[in-house]
Amino acid sequence: MRLFNILARLPLLVLLTASPVCAQVTFGASGPEGEPLRRQEWRVPSPDTDFAARALLFRPVGAGPFRLAVIAHASTQNVLRRAQTPQPEYRALAAFLVARGFAVLVPERLGHGGTGGRYVEDQGGCDEADYARAGRATAAEISLALDYLQKQDFIRKDAAVVIGHSAGGWGALALAHADPKAIAAIIAFAPGRGGHANDEPNKICAPHTLLAAAAEFGKTARIPVISLVAANDSYFAPAFSKTLADAFRSGGGKDDVRTLPSVGSEGHWMIETEAGVKAASGELDRVLRPVAKKP
Repeated sequence: MRLFNILARLPLLVLLTASPVCAQVTFGASGPEGEPLRRQEWRVPSPDTDFAARALLFRPVGAGPFRLAVIAHASTQNVLRRAQTPQPEYRALAAFLVARGFAVLVPERLGHGGTGGRYVEDQGGCDEADYARAGRATAAEISLALDYLQKQDFIRKDAAVVIGHSAGGWGALALAHADPKAIAAIIAFAPGRGGHANDEPNKICAPHTLLAAAAEFGKTARIPVISLVAANDSYFAPAFSKTLADAFRSGGGKDDVRTLPSVGSEGHWMIETEAGVKAASGELDRVLRPVAKKP
């Protein structure tokens, strides 16, 4: 029966990873604006020229130009879970950012949901995970989307903010080497990879390798980072998150890690909820106010 289930799913996997035949890849808005928050579907560049990454754009009223906030979503090593992932929205967080004058882009990276394509962020097996390579791949995808939006007339070309969640936060750490004029700040919610090793809470695949990669990212970091983790995060607990930030700082990076109150039954997903955004609002404003005041 297990073999039958695997064979039955093979056509789905082929469709998810196959390149489109004679398809023309176009970027930009792919639908009308709607509610809430001028919600609009977009297509943005990806590392695979055969695939445009699906994205959602939210923005304030008016013509802009607006500062840009890019939200980098979480991920999983499980191919079927990635395929079934709905388009990430982070609607409560987007509303918080739009209210503060930011246009918000939430791109869906390769190998996930409707974007499809090859999963370029693969970290490999648990014991020999290559977290540095995976983080750089995520950072490259974030950077492509951000660069494309900053070329739009209604987006400012400076002082963007990157907000990463879990694997997206890990990619944001890897992106800290970028031009600080283009990206003013990085906010990482429970950054890391390899959490819940073998689906076990509070167990991380090869944590020493993750710490070594964080130190490596810190060596070239030019953008300040704030890392936020809920007290009840069982993927990357506050104690480990502080150790990870220490490793990043040991390489020369700046990472101000803060522990937030417990949210829900699993704090790792706090930033996907209104309660989580409310719990993080003070720390978010502390980072965003100076950015919003820049001329």
